[in-house]
Amino acid sequence: MAHKEELGQLMTLEQGKPLKEAIGEVSYGANFVEFYAEEAKRVYGDIIPATLPDRRLFVIKQPVGVVGAITPWNFPLAMITRKVAPALASGCTVVIKPSEFTPLTALAAADLSIQAGIPPGAVNVVMGNASEIGDALLASRQVRKITFTGSTAVGKKLMAGAAETVKKVSLELGGNAPCIIFDDADIDVALKGTLAAKFRNSGQTCVCANRILVQEAIYDKFAKAFSKAVESMEVGNGFGEGVVQGPLINDAAVLKVESFVQDAVSKGAKILAGGKRHSLGMTFYEPTVITDVKSEMLLSREEVFGPVAPLLKFKTEEEAIHMANDTNAGLAAYIFTTNIQRSWRVSEALEYGLVGVNEGLISTEVAPFGGVKQSGLGREGSKYGMDEYLETKYICLGNMS
Repeated sequence: MAHKEELGQLMTLEQGKPLKEAIGEVSYGANFVEFYAEEAKRVYGDIIPATLPDRRLFVIKQPVGVVGAITPWNFPLAMITRKVAPALASGCTVVIKPSEFTPLTALAAADLSIQAGIPPGAVNVVMGNASEIGDALLASRQVRKITFTGSTAVGKKLMAGAAETVKKVSLELGGNAPCIIFDDADIDVALKGTLAAKFRNSGQTCVCANRILVQEAIYDKFAKAFSKAVESMEVGNGFGEGVVQGPLINDAAVLKVESFVQDAVSKGAKILAGGKRHSLGMTFYEPTVITDVKSEMLLSREEVFGPVAPLLKFKTEEEAIHMANDTNAGLAAYIFTTNIQRSWRVSEALEYGLVGVNEGLISTEVAPFGGVKQSGLGREGSKYGMDEYLETKYICLGNMS
């Protein structure tokens, strides 16, 4: 990838994530382009045995049409390639509406697509007023598909708006990911996986561990070790050596984190690490660990989208599953255990589209990504992601005797 470094630098400047993470996102995003370039060869149809001797029945796949892709700021490159690559592979053209916070990465990606040989007009970027662009995409009868990654509230509005012209819709919405740590877990593995699942991109991902559920027998031990690890995290400019956490995206994000922490403390939670704005100022916030968190607190009910790790205590496997599923969200979940039977039981019982077992970073271009309940519709990535951009047509040939 000739432009990996430049794209990573642009992303760090525009979005704030550490340069190592940004370059990692470039590689991750490029993987979708490569995967779907190959997957385009495998858009198979079907031949159906006919019920009458003079008929031949066929199924073919055809592109759905023009796609409106509305993408977020937290992964400003990968969320574009994860949508655009399968759309192009299916034969669709795309209109991208990137986040107003990260337009430059989108423009760079579009420019590189032309340099790579994609015909002008196949990939388009529109910037400006988000609601006006969204309304135009929804109202257009030429746009036959909307794909969106972002908040559940906006996803619901898009879904309602798409009903007017009955567009195909795929939505990757907010999460409230539980990270369940059983007392038979390998603590070192659980620490490493939970840190990765919680603090990547400063906690600003929809698959971040939003609630860390720890079995009571190891709760204090885990809390102490986890807090020690969090306190050693280097916060700063994304171009700094050793920096693993950059700033939050804007002031509104910091105010939201502060309100969630204040709500928890006012209801009896205790801050073990962090808990306030970082001394660097601006939109930097200290990596934070909070204990004695209860299910009625905002930290448990809603997505904090910041570097705050709430620790909740549970007694039994059944209680952990109940706590984990007690939410309208259903995107990602994580469990840590060395018991193979338990890993299967709990994975199947969790009402989530993605489950990581003894691993905190599970996204890959070869596996389907998407949620259940109010975390969205459809899947991105893998062979299943192609279906979102294809229509299935049945053809009957008669009088073939």
